[in-house]
Amino acid sequence: MPTPEHLSRESRRTYTRLLPRLEAEFAAVRDTDSWARFRRRLDTHFGNLFAELFALYGERYDFLYHLERLLAEAAHSWLDRPQPLQALDDAREQHPLWYQSEQMLGGVYYVDLLAGDLQGLRARIPYFQELGLTYLHLMPLFAAPADQNDGGYAVSDYRTVDPRLGQMEDLRALADELRGHGISLVLDFVFNHTSDEHRWARAAQAGDEAYSDYYFLFPDRTQPDAYDRTLREIFPDQHPGSFSYRPDLQRWVWTTFNSFQWDLNYRNPEVFRAMASEMLFLANLGTEVLRLDALAFTWKELGTPCESLPKAHTLVRAFNAVLRIAAPSLLFKSEAIVHPDEVTRYIDARECQLSYNPLLMALLWNSLATREVRLLRQSLSHRFALPAECAWVNYIRCHDDIGWTFDDGDSQAIGVNGYDHRRFLNSFYTGRFPGSFARGLPFQENPRTGDARISGSQASLAGLEAALRSGDPASIELAVRRILLLHAVILSIGGIPLIYLGDEIGLLNDYRYVEEPTKSQDSRWVHRPRIDWTQMERRNDPTTLEGRIYQGLRHLIQRRKETPAFAGHAMRILHVGNDHLFAYVRTGPQGERVLVLANFSEQTQPIAPNEVRLYGLGYHFRDLVSGRTSQLGDEPIVLTPYQVLWLTS
Repeated sequence: MPTPEHLSRESRRTYTRLLPRLEAEFAAVRDTDSWARFRRRLDTHFGNLFAELFALYGERYDFLYHLERLLAEAAHSWLDRPQPLQALDDAREQHPLWYQSEQMLGGVYYVDLLAGDLQGLRARIPYFQELGLTYLHLMPLFAAPADQNDGGYAVSDYRTVDPRLGQMEDLRALADELRGHGISLVLDFVFNHTSDEHRWARAAQAGDEAYSDYYFLFPDRTQPDAYDRTLREIFPDQHPGSFSYRPDLQRWVWTTFNSFQWDLNYRNPEVFRAMASEMLFLANLGTEVLRLDALAFTWKELGTPCESLPKAHTLVRAFNAVLRIAAPSLLFKSEAIVHPDEVTRYIDARECQLSYNPLLMALLWNSLATREVRLLRQSLSHRFALPAECAWVNYIRCHDDIGWTFDDGDSQAIGVNGYDHRRFLNSFYTGRFPGSFARGLPFQENPRTGDARISGSQASLAGLEAALRSGDPASIELAVRRILLLHAVILSIGGIPLIYLGDEIGLLNDYRYVEEPTKSQDSRWVHRPRIDWTQMERRNDPTTLEGRIYQGLRHLIQRRKETPAFAGHAMRILHVGNDHLFAYVRTGPQGERVLVLANFSEQTQPIAPNEVRLYGLGYHFRDLVSGRTSQLGDEPIVLTPYQVLWLTS
């Protein structure tokens, strides 16, 4: 392995050799200022790009050829980059931590289920502004097979919008209009695999050996069997194993997730170059954040689990280095639903600046089920900190299932057996546990082991569905309080809060998915309902459930945006002597402090007045949620069921 000094020398030597060729290729470019800005970024970031690509492909005889072609494609992409996006690049370099602002608020959903198509979505921009969104993640919207497409994650063409949603120009116009209203467009970069209908896969099926090397194709079961010894099954119900036999090819294909999703072979540098080109196309479209789908699975090595291998990280850093040169305002968001220790390894300014926080999601639901915050407090006290240049994306629900991804060591530290506790949570959130308020469905359930993940809308999991069926006003009130409690935590804990659209009015499970053959075996469709805008209009009526939830949430959002202490992600977890109360302190840039207290129980819970005084609030404080001011006395402060306080001096 070359030393850093050797790599640095090779990098400088290679740069000196390649630069005149690049300059000659673009000698006719008249926009000298644009070219000079590209050169400046290339000078700054070439060393990082060279080091990462050398680690992946440096032993190949054609390494320099691929590097030179990649740089030429990056330069072409930069010169084609629209001027408003180049201006955004400059602005974001001046304010690189823009995404850590207390003004940030995210929303995520499917275009068709939210607004019909991209034109319909543009008509909903006033609603996004009303809600306060500054970040809009649109679920996969590119061309995919009509039937088997894994909710759009089997991409057939990264440069064609699903015709049912519109055209590429519609997406470009939407990105421009969103940006004009201060809303960043977020899209998925599905780069571990393609659909078997992608032109690369089609070429491989036609016998083109060059494109066959874009994937993992095997003539018999010898190699797949060797790999399978150390791989885990991701979707055992619908796709046992990690390989699929293709009779038309008479070969086995690596298909980690589904038989129609072919894993890409990143050992081939042509694949890296091809996907980098797709990434830069999305950048020039106006995308400001790319969610890296299934990034943990991208690198394969025999005898390993082929998850989160070191070169999977190298690969992400190499893609990131390309962006820093040709589209520096674009950020990566990690989607790694793996052990908490593995999640944090992707979060770095040179890798993913943003990351989903699956641990927080799982532990919030855990705390609702147990009415205790011990595991939440134990885990986040040492698993929430991030590098200064990064941020969490905190969510309650998303399009996917809920997996109980807490660390068994953390559960053991509080005397809880992790295996047994996951069985309890599955029972509770499917409504099987006696007295459970939740109405979720199991996903990929294994009857033998009891293992499963959970599907369900936030409102149904929080008890609103069961409460409405019972007609009990007290149960309905508690369910509404649970919904607002969860939002109050993600709005205040640090990072970008992300709302799964529909949750803001308490949408329930939609069981009609079983009527569609292509969806009936995937319970995740229960929490992917079509948004009923007639129902959405009730958000303005405080006498309706939709209005109570929406207006309560809008109030919390406004308070967040007025509170500089909620910027960034610095957060100190507290132990306040009551295991039903989740407590933490947020500190702003001028030393402002907010003490957050959240009651995860349907019982009133006291906190000693001295606990409030200890954390810098003194004897006089104001609750930002209610607006009430109070003075500490000798009596405990009492939180009502599921109440949240944001206390400041």
